[in-house]
Amino acid sequence: MRVKRMTIEEGKRWNIDRYPNFHRSGSIIGMKRLYYGEHALLVRCGNYIYNVTANPKIYHRAHL
Repeated sequence: MRVKRMTIEEGKRWNIDRYPNFHRSGSIIGMKRLYYGEHALLVRCGNYIYNVTANPKIYHRAHL
């Protein structure tokens, strides 16, 4: 799965800040392996990458 992108305005509408996140400079592969699982749904919004696996609608509304 790829990391999709979302604008900050869209992120605010979806309250994306309530989901687990890490800074964009962090290792996506490492976070998936150690914490989130290989099939985690990740969305980048601003400078952070959010794990939105609990709400797949957010992932499917984001764009590449």
